[in-house]
Amino acid sequence: MSADAGYEADDLSPDDLEALAKGSACPTPRAVPAKTERLTTVVTLVRADGIKPERINWVWVGWLARGKVHVMAGAPGTGKTTATIALAATMTIGGRWPDGTRAPVGDVLIWSGEDDPKDTLVPRLIAAGADLRRVHFVTSHTDERGPRAFDPASDIDALSDHLASMDLAPVLLVVDPIVSAVAGDSHRNAEVRRSLQPLVDLAQLRGVAVLGISHFSKGTQGRDPTERVTGSLAFGALARVVLATAKLSDEEGGGRILVRAKSNLGSDSGGFGYDLEEVELGAHPGIVTTRVLWGDALEGSARDLLSRADTQGGQNEDGESPADVETFLRDCLKAGPVSAKQMQSDTNGAGHSWDRVKRTAHKMGVERKKEGFKGGWVWSLRRVQSTHEECEESTQNSVHPSHSSLPSDDLDSRATVVQVEV
Repeated sequence: MSADAGYEADDLSPDDLEALAKGSACPTPRAVPAKTERLTTVVTLVRADGIKPERINWVWVGWLARGKVHVMAGAPGTGKTTATIALAATMTIGGRWPDGTRAPVGDVLIWSGEDDPKDTLVPRLIAAGADLRRVHFVTSHTDERGPRAFDPASDIDALSDHLASMDLAPVLLVVDPIVSAVAGDSHRNAEVRRSLQPLVDLAQLRGVAVLGISHFSKGTQGRDPTERVTGSLAFGALARVVLATAKLSDEEGGGRILVRAKSNLGSDSGGFGYDLEEVELGAHPGIVTTRVLWGDALEGSARDLLSRADTQGGQNEDGESPADVETFLRDCLKAGPVSAKQMQSDTNGAGHSWDRVKRTAHKMGVERKKEGFKGGWVWSLRRVQSTHEECEESTQNSVHPSHSSLPSDDLDSRATVVQVEV
């Protein structure tokens, strides 16, 4: 076959080849598609016998573990932050946990978008007996554009890199509130999982126990505690351990409780009673703050223990707060129309009743339209209402990362540490 025939044997069909063998006219060569580059992908498989088993690196056995993400949630006023500060303080001095076991000594990192370190967090740390030299506040992030307030939704990878450069890695990282690490809609599972993955990676790579603080959704009494965490169910699903706080009714003797609502690492029951005590700092006259007084160990499931807590007032017969459902609807719809299918998914993820959401949407005047003959139903806020409510929402609920800024010279490194017997 001549080189200038314009085709190759591979381009010919069996009939073409037979025609050539009989001396027939040369067939017209078929077009050969241009070769395109393919990206090479590699999937790595590891056989189980090549993986060395490791034990869980507990900081507090059954409650806090290195390399894992934890969530502490509860209703407002139950002392979530104060309890978290108490745990952090215990770690900085190697004190005793509520169950009497000894804590390892380690450093603690705290990022707070809600409480000022100067007048709230540091006084509570001092009252709890913390070694302030072992507590570090995450305040700012500097890039090519200059310094700015630290944003958990975008700067976790940079924080992880910084931890790798530290001579002594911290044991605990507190993120308050953990919802600030979500850049998108905190009611959507996919967005929450994607946003929290950097925190999961940081915990695993740096061997840090991450403890995020969150709230309970109003009107969720009686439900599984992990379903009560505000926002998507992904918050409770991603966390390996979920802790919950609650305030007991007067009939139950008052006080507060800390319970273990979920654990993928061990037992998921039991808890401890505690109360909050108001104290004046002896080394800082005039500064009054609160600290935790731990009580007795509790037995039982988190659901049963939390059922003893006070219920919130102003709820409907099905246990849901109308104001909470309205806020949920505004959050979901303020960015624009949402399909009814997505709304129902978000409703389930937030732990609300679908019937209650539909009734509240009708009272609010939410528009529900069908998109064409074959299209689905779409929900949207009326334009005037949406504009007003978005302004109101941004005023009432915006988190100001700048509140967490704390110049290093504002804290006296020589501050007296109150050594409280734990």
